[in-house]
Amino acid sequence: MFSTLIFELQSGVATITLNRPEARNALNLQMCEELRAAALAAAADESVKVVFVRGNGPVFCAGADVKERAGMDIDQVRARRMKGFAAYEALEALPMPAVAAVHGAALGSGVEIAAACDFIVAAPDAVFGTPEAQRGTVGATQRLPRVLGKRLAKDLMFTGRRLSAEEARNAGFVSRIHANLDEELERIAKAIVQAPPDATRLAKRCIDQGIELDPPGALEVELAALEQQLASGKWMGKG
Repeated sequence: MFSTLIFELQSGVATITLNRPEARNALNLQMCEELRAAALAAAADESVKVVFVRGNGPVFCAGADVKERAGMDIDQVRARRMKGFAAYEALEALPMPAVAAVHGAALGSGVEIAAACDFIVAAPDAVFGTPEAQRGTVGATQRLPRVLGKRLAKDLMFTGRRLSAEEARNAGFVSRIHANLDEELERIAKAIVQAPPDATRLAKRCIDQGIELDPPGALEVELAALEQQLASGKWMGKG
């Protein structure tokens, strides 16, 4: 049972919906813990072939819950930040494909959650920003530069500039823009669910590990995955 999000599982699709619409889905301590728990539950379920992360209400996630932070001491702020990191890492470590469906604002922690997924589908009204430095704190400095490049990431961080859905797609952060997110997610789910799950998981692992290596090292990762697949008897969907 979750109080800050909704976890649903149907026909191989796990959907994690941030569910604090009254707070614009701001990330608090409870949501950090529940987001990590939901990601771990999906990872442990062999029936799950794809994970969708969404937001209930007018926005995806407006960032960290600054009202909660106002009553914290230094140790509590530090502990809350570590809980956030653990939640993002659990999403990023999902063995199956994970897709963020973003509408409205995705700011700060919202950008972190979306960036921890494998790709992002955005509604035309989506906007992305990392206002941490403008608010007097530090965060969202690692994932975004790896996708946008450090110069654009610094522009967003230093000035509070927000990227529209179209700008985010042009920068490579958003993969698709669609006016009907439900319709587009249905298409994505159909494509991924019908694919052999071992192949999609191995492909994800190869991409995630290989991008951090030089070309020879990345090739070794792919060859190891190929050998694993051949040994399993599931090459080309067989077995």
